[in-house]
Amino acid sequence: MGHHHHEVSGKNLFITVLLNVIITLSQIVGGFLSGSLALLSDAMHNFSDVLALLIAWWANRLAARPRDEGRTFGFKRAEIIAALFNASVLMGIAIFLIVEAVRKLLHPEPVASGWVIGLGLLSIVLNAASVLLIKEDAHENMNVKAAYLHLLTDVMTSVAVVIGGVLMYYWNLFWVDPLISLLIALYLIYASYDIVRESVAILMQFAPEGLDLKALAEAVETLPGIQNIHHIHLWRLNDHDVFLEAHIDFASNLHLLEVTHKLEQIETLLQERFHIAHVTLQPEYRRGDDKRLVISD
Repeated sequence: MGHHHHEVSGKNLFITVLLNVIITLSQIVGGFLSGSLALLSDAMHNFSDVLALLIAWWANRLAARPRDEGRTFGFKRAEIIAALFNASVLMGIAIFLIVEAVRKLLHPEPVASGWVIGLGLLSIVLNAASVLLIKEDAHENMNVKAAYLHLLTDVMTSVAVVIGGVLMYYWNLFWVDPLISLLIALYLIYASYDIVRESVAILMQFAPEGLDLKALAEAVETLPGIQNIHHIHLWRLNDHDVFLEAHIDFASNLHLLEVTHKLEQIETLLQERFHIAHVTLQPEYRRGDDKRLVISD
């Protein structure tokens, strides 16, 4: 059966990489010149965006490679590994920022807030452009979604950096700088958690969330001539493709052509009601095996 997969735009990803290189370099220089931890935090976040976007582009190209005898699934999980790596990097950066922010909260230092405001505004503009460039791809692809979240959080953190710069410029509230860094770090952890959890679930071959195995079995067993479905394995290859393999007990000893028609009915049911397009079924009749849905080793 045919499957439609959204093609990620390599050109758009390349442009966003260039924009984030500009942001990162300018904020690193500005952070050291101004003494702002918030600006350096934003720079590190933007540098992680550069890595995220490069890995997103590479993984998307890798996943498009054809299958062969040695790689029957191809490189479909390259994007999941990339998504896990990117989200994990964000969490690592967040922990570092929390440590530094706490240190500066205990010992606030003066900050040249003019640099903070100017470079924060530059980051907002360029990151907003980057978000718009890959927004469509992020809806269809977990890997690009991870990179998209990097960019989206950068827009919001840069807004916070600018607000902090204004507070320091007019009221000398230098403790605001590490406080903003702390908030950025906490948000990074929050934004990354779901991607880490989902990508780990796919790599561990867990069943997709929200898919009721008992409801699936009941639907299959309502088909005429089907006695039961058992010994089910259900997993995702990536964020699009759901696979199922199972044993099917038939109520009577059918001819092979009739068995084939019944299996086609089951495949159609699973695709239309449960969106499972890759199905492998083992037909059986009066076999004395374990009839539970999931068999323990």
